[in-house]
Amino acid sequence: MSTPAEASTIYRRYLSALMLHGHASAKSCGLGATDLYALNTLELAGPLTPGELGARTGLTTGPTTRLIDRLEQAGYVRRAADPTDRRKVIVEPIGQPAELDEVMAPAREQIAQILRGYTPDQLKVLFDYFHRAADAYQHTAEQLRTTHPS
Repeated sequence: MSTPAEASTIYRRYLSALMLHGHASAKSCGLGATDLYALNTLELAGPLTPGELGARTGLTTGPTTRLIDRLEQAGYVRRAADPTDRRKVIVEPIGQPAELDEVMAPAREQIAQILRGYTPDQLKVLFDYFHRAADAYQHTAEQLRTTHPS
């Protein structure tokens, strides 16, 4: 078992590698990391208002508008009237970079190989952690946004 300091280093290395892979994947598809993150956010959450998308990406109004413009021009999102309030605009995902699956495939294959080495009980714990950690990071990110607004 690792010491707390070693565990922290291992975890930080993991998070750094994950972020580096996200940046490299985005660049390989001709996107910025925030663009790819926004597309993933829309795929997971569904249509969002520009304000919601900005909050989830950590962008202010101007950069959010430019982000949506870039993604719309590339054919990945569209602006539409909110079906519940026609005065509002929502951003809907309508596509993703064609090469994204190809770019992500090597990492997905390597991660699948790693996961095949775990027992079903170990996988249950691992995916429980992913679920709970995602909630914790999202919650604390929201806290940071509200206590330290830009």
